[in-house]
Amino acid sequence: MIMEHIWKVCYVDSNILVTGCAGFIGSNFVPYFLEKYPEYNLINLDLLTYAADRGNLEEVKDNPRYKFIKGDICNRDLVDFIFTEYDIKGVIHFAAESHVDNSIKYPDVFIKTNINGTHTLIDVAYKHWMEKPFVYKEHLLSVLPRFHHISTDEVYGTLGETGLFTEETPYAPNSPYSASKASSDMIVRSYHHTYGMNTVITNCSNNYGPKQHDEKLIPTIIRNALQGKTIPIYGDGKNIRDWLYVLDHCKAIDIVYHKGNTGETYNIGGKNERENNYIVSRICQILDEIEPKSEGSYKDQITYVTDRAGHDRRYAIDASKIENELGWRADENFESGIIKTLSWYIKKYETPVKSQ
Repeated sequence: MIMEHIWKVCYVDSNILVTGCAGFIGSNFVPYFLEKYPEYNLINLDLLTYAADRGNLEEVKDNPRYKFIKGDICNRDLVDFIFTEYDIKGVIHFAAESHVDNSIKYPDVFIKTNINGTHTLIDVAYKHWMEKPFVYKEHLLSVLPRFHHISTDEVYGTLGETGLFTEETPYAPNSPYSASKASSDMIVRSYHHTYGMNTVITNCSNNYGPKQHDEKLIPTIIRNALQGKTIPIYGDGKNIRDWLYVLDHCKAIDIVYHKGNTGETYNIGGKNERENNYIVSRICQILDEIEPKSEGSYKDQITYVTDRAGHDRRYAIDASKIENELGWRADENFESGIIKTLSWYIKKYETPVKSQ
């Protein structure tokens, strides 16, 4: 039977199913996790939609403890096969449609992947791991498999000029994307409370760093700046996000997966609130110093475009729960993290256009 005060979950030679790891956060997590934990094998299930790239995992493709499987998390037969074939002892669930603009255009895709896909994963896990509600199969009692669901601070809606999202903040999603993630959070929560599954949920603030898809804000600023194109900023540019360096997020996931209390939610934030205006100005300033144009400043390329529908004004996370209970702290502030991010993207775009 699952216990109410599980603190640490110990695994030995375990196979973990990680989903969506050809995407941004997962492709940073896999190399970090494999290097740190030689006792784990990771099986990556990824459909390789437009935001994924197997090249993101080039450094681990020949690692004998890593296996890639192309497939859909909504495919119940495939998920069931993976659990059986690889004797899955844990799930870290990254896979999700995540771009807000796309959710506005194609909400049905987000409902299918984020809600139905999450339900498929956790329901298959339940049937493989448990005899009945609150009773794990006897051979699993010493390892007690865990289902870790990766989510977002966008489920909480928007903040005013003050205040922070806590784990007790009521959900108030404002886009089809955030609504689908809020729904998936509730599904995972229900499998803990109804069936006694060993689950944890993490809600993170805006990630940035290497391997992020080109459509996101920071990669778009860097790419367009280096290629001599206009740099589009929504509305008045005063929307605020709490920025979290991706490797800091990976370390937080690691800690919660191993030490988080069962059934709990942990907010992960970088304590780096920045206006979009500051983000674009700072990136252009750094580029002016390290990759100067032949004439003018990269700031000359900034342009303001019509704001998107349902654009939340401000997000900011109170990460004191994970800090106080589990001892996690972000290593990077925005100023150090953005330098590392820029260095990676400059190498990616090896021949920047320095003048228009």
